[in-house]
Amino acid sequence: MLPLLVTGGCGFIGSNYIRYVLEHQPQIEIVNLDALTYAGNLGNLADLEDCSRLRFIRGDIANPQDVRRAIGDGVSGIINFAAESHVDRSILDSSPFIRTNVVGTQVLLDAAREFHVPMFLQVSTDEVYGSLGPTGLFTETTPLAPSSPYSASKAAADLLVLAYHHTFGIPAMITRCSNNYGPYQFPEKLIPLFITRLLQDQKVPVYGDGQQIRDWIHVRDHCAGIEAVRQRGKVGEVYNLGGKCERTNLQMTHLLLELLGKPTSLIEYVKDRPGHDRRYAIDCSKAERELGWTPTIALDDGLRETIEWYQNNRSWLATVQSGEYRNYYERQYGRR
Repeated sequence: MLPLLVTGGCGFIGSNYIRYVLEHQPQIEIVNLDALTYAGNLGNLADLEDCSRLRFIRGDIANPQDVRRAIGDGVSGIINFAAESHVDRSILDSSPFIRTNVVGTQVLLDAAREFHVPMFLQVSTDEVYGSLGPTGLFTETTPLAPSSPYSASKAAADLLVLAYHHTFGIPAMITRCSNNYGPYQFPEKLIPLFITRLLQDQKVPVYGDGQQIRDWIHVRDHCAGIEAVRQRGKVGEVYNLGGKCERTNLQMTHLLLELLGKPTSLIEYVKDRPGHDRRYAIDCSKAERELGWTPTIALDDGLRETIEWYQNNRSWLATVQSGEYRNYYERQYGRR
C-alpha cells in the first residue's frame, strides 16, 4: 500500500492526526512533509521517532521540488494541514499566509494532478464563513465571507480546491472545523495561552468585552472527523466538523479559572483586535448523517485532560516558550 502524505504534520492538529491514524489504522504508513516554521515542532512527534510507519521530510509545500520529493513513487492521498493560522499574525503581515495557504495549496493541487493522486483532503476552518449573528449556524452552503487576512487566505485555498476538482477532476474534499484545543497546541492560542499563564499566576488577556462566541472541539474529535471524511467522504464535497459547544471567550476564561482554582482578578481586559468576528457556530449534521461521525468529548472533560497534559509536559512547554524547539531538527539530523 502506498503511504499517505500528510503536510504540516508537525503542527498541532497535524501531529495529533498522525498519532490518531497510526493508532487506529495499523496498515497505513505516513510521509510527513513540514517546513518547520515557527508553529511546526518536530518534537510534537518525538515519541514516534522510531516508528517504522512514519517518515519525516523537511520541505515547503510552496516549493514544487519539495512536494515531488515527498510524493516519491506515489502516495495514496494528500491531507493538507500545512497552514499559517494565527489571526493576529496575519493582521501584522499577511504575506506568509498568502504564500503557504494559497500558493502552497496550488502547488499541492498541481502535484496531485501530475501524479494522479487518488485523494486530496483540504483541512480548512469555519472562519472562512465570516461572522454569524446571534442565531443560526454555518452550513456547508453558507457563503464565504472571510474577515481577516488569515481566513481570506484559507477561503482562497478552498476555492482553488473546488476549482481543481471541477476543472481537472481532482478527487478532492474539504473539511471546515471550529476552534480546536488539546495537547501540543502552540501556546499563542487562547486555551494553551491561558492555561500556561494561569499555571504561573499571570494575568490572562480577554479581548474587548469577551462576548465573542466560539464553538469548541477537542482535537481528537476533529482527527476522528477527518478520518471519517478520508475513508467515507464523497469527492467534491465539503464537510463541517464542529464540537456543538458554543461558549463566549469570557465563559471559557471563567471555566479555566475554575478548573485551575485561580481568582477572577487574573482577568485583564485588553483592546479588541481589528475585525474580530463576533460568533462562529457550526452545523455538523451532514458529517453525522453521511459519515456516522459525531463529537464525543465533553468540554469539561477535554479541558481537564488538556490542563493535565500541560502540567505533565512542562519540558515541552519550556522548549516552545524559549524557542529551543526550533533546534530540535538540527539536534536529530545534524543539518538543516
